[in-house]
Amino acid sequence: MAEQPPRSVLIVAGEVSGDNHASAVLHKLREKAPALKFFGIGGNKMREENAELIEHIDNMAFLGFFEVLKHIPFIRKVQDRLMEVIRKEGIDTAVLVDYPGFNLNFARRLKKAGIRVIYYISPQIWAWAPWRIRKIKRLVDRMLYVFPFEGEIYRKAGLPAVYTGHPLVEKFSSYPYQPRGEFFSEYGLRPEKEILLLLPGSRSHEISMILPVILPAAKRLSEEFGYQIVAAGSPTISDEVYNKYLTGTGVTLIRGKSLELMKYASFGIIKSGTSTMEAGLSLLAMVVVYKTSSLTYSIGKLLIRLKNIAMANIIAGETVVPELIQDDCNPDKIYQTAAEIISSSEKKVMIKEKFAQLRAKLGEKTASETAADEIIKFVYDKRS
Repeated sequence: MAEQPPRSVLIVAGEVSGDNHASAVLHKLREKAPALKFFGIGGNKMREENAELIEHIDNMAFLGFFEVLKHIPFIRKVQDRLMEVIRKEGIDTAVLVDYPGFNLNFARRLKKAGIRVIYYISPQIWAWAPWRIRKIKRLVDRMLYVFPFEGEIYRKAGLPAVYTGHPLVEKFSSYPYQPRGEFFSEYGLRPEKEILLLLPGSRSHEISMILPVILPAAKRLSEEFGYQIVAAGSPTISDEVYNKYLTGTGVTLIRGKSLELMKYASFGIIKSGTSTMEAGLSLLAMVVVYKTSSLTYSIGKLLIRLKNIAMANIIAGETVVPELIQDDCNPDKIYQTAAEIISSSEKKVMIKEKFAQLRAKLGEKTASETAADEIIKFVYDKRS
């Protein structure tokens, strides 16, 4: 391959999962296209891959319709700063990673400015507002999607799209798990006791809504089934947020080791989101929980057109694990639902068997490498 000329590219990933996925792609791009320089929004992992951050994801952690409305002035300021960087650096290409609430809105400004847009991890239009495909076709030049069934949507719309495989499959295939004995020893866990894992989310807002609700249920389950309770903590959330709820409970907080915890836990109470996919690929029996503001929930209920909201259930094509949403997300219901599964060997085996099929559905592609190759072609080939 001929030597590639230097180019500056905008990249926008607005939350923890996006930072993880984008940094994996940037790592491949550093190897394959070292002449590319990236500016934009991301987190510490993207910064470690030499992306120059205009805004950190820590400042972008607002969730839900009402919460976004409150932050509109800040969002506009961030977009203005990004557009200024585009002008200053002579950028003509943008890579948008997931985060559709911000990214699809920002894509309008990019297209008006003549910036070409490639989108990695496509918006979940199959879940809600399928009419958005028309807007996406206007705003996006190339889509990189991570679920096989999404390809038909973009084929019918006439939008150039490439299946990269799902980044979690790649993550699981190469993840260096800490050995169980060493892991338990390092974090003061009792090897003779099974783990009940709590994963209340990666944002302060989510933790404040969900952790106080799942803790009483976890305590009852621990007393009945002899569990030790461990909460998976987000590296971006301060101790103060967790201490407010966990001090004096006997719950162990472990940060940055969610995959080990999913592998070594016997049961999980998991907030709906990417974590349900990780737990599913870890073959972890669980109940999925979610709770948000009444306004956000009411609007979401009108828009979402799926039977399930947990990604593990959606990809499985059935309700493999229970989902306790909003009013059902209460201590008694969580306890009763979890206890039914924990008490039934047949149910636990069924869940593990169903989740064992997830990887086959997602395929074996290396998402970060496929995405990096497509981005390189997109940046350097003006005909794409």
